Amino acid sequence: MMDVRDMTEADVDAVSGIRVRGWQAAYVGLVPQAYLDGMTVEDDARLRRARCTDPGATACDLVADDGNGPLGWASYGPYRGEGVPGGVGELYALYVRPDVIGQGVGRTLLAAVQQRAVPAGFGSLALWVLRDNTRARRFYEAAGYTADGGEQSDDYDGVALTEVRYRRPLK
Repeated sequence: MMDVRDMTEADVDAVSGIRVRGWQAAYVGLVPQAYLDGMTVEDDARLRRARCTDPGATACDLVADDGNGPLGWASYGPYRGEGVPGGVGELYALYVRPDVIGQGVGRTLLAAVQQRAVPAGFGSLALWVLRDNTRARRFYEAAGYTADGGEQSDDYDGVALTEVRYRRPLK
């Protein structure tokens, strides 16, 4: 049985492990290997712990938990960029432990984010995905998200990578 619940500070180390291992598994060949190799759970946990205790934080963090600890993590909140109307939320991150990919954890987390986003005042959700990350793009397209033409560039160890924006109405 898997439950989705709010992330707590006690989940930080597990979530950081999910995020770092998720990047290192999903982005091989997409993000410079030196960048991936330089990621550590300890560094990520420091950043995540600071966000957990920030009273001004606007992100909502959820974990999928099977009773033995987090299997996946998602973060969402108000849209952070420009070029979209008000009332749009943003899925900031969604990562699943590599050993449970394909078992419904990501779909369950995404559904929970979408369900919670409506009463939070969001009529639609946007997200950014690396243009060349075909696996993630297929995942979001299967969940009803469509590329809306928005693009941005992000820098990883001096390599500019293009991200495309996806959106989905919630109501």
